[in-house]
Amino acid sequence: MTERKRGESGALGLQGLRVWMCVLGCRSNLYDGEALSGELTARGASLGSVGCQAAVVVSCAVTATADKKCRQAVRRARRAVGSGGVVAACGCWAQGLDASEARALGIDVLAGSRRKSALPDALEAALGSGGFFDVRGGESEGWDPLTVSRPLLRTRAFLKVQEGCAHFCSYCAIPFLRGRPASRPLEDALAEARRIAESGCGEIVLTGVHLGMYGKDAGGATLAELVRRVSETPGLTRLRLGSLEPFSLTDELLEALAESPLFCPHLHLPLQSGDDEVLARMRRGHTAEEFVWVCDRARKKLGEDLHISSDVLVGFPGESEEAFQHTLALMVKVSLGRVHVFPYSPRHGTEAANLPGRLSPQTISQRAARAAALGKELLRRYAARFVGRNMSILVEIITSVNAVKNIEDKMYSGYTRNFLFASVRGSARPDALGQEVVAWTTGNVKGELVGKWTP
Repeated sequence: MTERKRGESGALGLQGLRVWMCVLGCRSNLYDGEALSGELTARGASLGSVGCQAAVVVSCAVTATADKKCRQAVRRARRAVGSGGVVAACGCWAQGLDASEARALGIDVLAGSRRKSALPDALEAALGSGGFFDVRGGESEGWDPLTVSRPLLRTRAFLKVQEGCAHFCSYCAIPFLRGRPASRPLEDALAEARRIAESGCGEIVLTGVHLGMYGKDAGGATLAELVRRVSETPGLTRLRLGSLEPFSLTDELLEALAESPLFCPHLHLPLQSGDDEVLARMRRGHTAEEFVWVCDRARKKLGEDLHISSDVLVGFPGESEEAFQHTLALMVKVSLGRVHVFPYSPRHGTEAANLPGRLSPQTISQRAARAAALGKELLRRYAARFVGRNMSILVEIITSVNAVKNIEDKMYSGYTRNFLFASVRGSARPDALGQEVVAWTTGNVKGELVGKWTP
């Protein structure tokens, strides 16, 4: 491998460079990390975590915990690459970071939320000169032309089609850090979908910061039209949506999902709270009953087995015990499946950071634990309905099982179309990786299905 040191010419691009890629946060960040990985490897770099000469941190700033993890990742990256290596940071946390603090943390390259495509050139320049490069720029309203030429995984690929948000929930800093909504051109998105399918990857997840805003910034194609067009991609077998705000689930979109033979019956609809007063202070744009109505409407159109997962934010300023109980009750009422629970933490510059009624850390922690425990029980209940059925599983992991009677069985694991994790035992079939198999489920262990597959 060609060794690269700070101060050498960048004429060879990134040939021989070993890069550690650390991605934190949402599915949009996962896409950005995969796109950047592809660009860096196309320039001659290789990905790894040991003996790396450069590191890229795709950062998140959605909570105080996320901030802490970003700083930890940067410090770890700085130790890993040493004094002669280069550390780059991009994404939400990097967008809001003061340049002097970035230098103090050991960051050499800062790329903005909407300037990630500039990171590879800046990384190359930093390797050549040893300087500090800040390519964040101001808030951009355009589309950052990142693209994935070939997915790194054979089973599932994220396809980012939307960036930015203008909803301004009172607790959220993302609109300030991600900028105004911008949509990916339809033909560009379809071209990437075709490349993904041609690579042998059969599942695509459409993702964005505010996915339901797709097409609305420029009066272009709607999300429903995008779903229809992506569903026509030859070789594609599964289509999912990333997180979708409840008020974005229009009749047109529901119709498109119902008509798509590829759509997997799972929607992630963030709830945040089940109390109307808290929802109003959050500026969520919907009431508790409206959320119930959206879920009922979705199941009537897409089937009663539709998996609805959600986000819940507990400990918001002024949240009483009664308000928290309303949230728990609504989680049960709409039969949520997988639930992500977030303890509230104030974000600088947001309206909620100045609201009265701040709860103690102990109260917030206790409520988060109670909500998470209920979420686990709801996932178990939802998974239980599929025990004793034949379920389609996209095989992502194959592990060996102890030999019985000289027959080496394998355990095949992956997600069902309803987004339940399943592990089924069957005879050895190494070519099953990345394939969709149908297996008989025999049990449910804490929301994960188990069963048997007879190839």
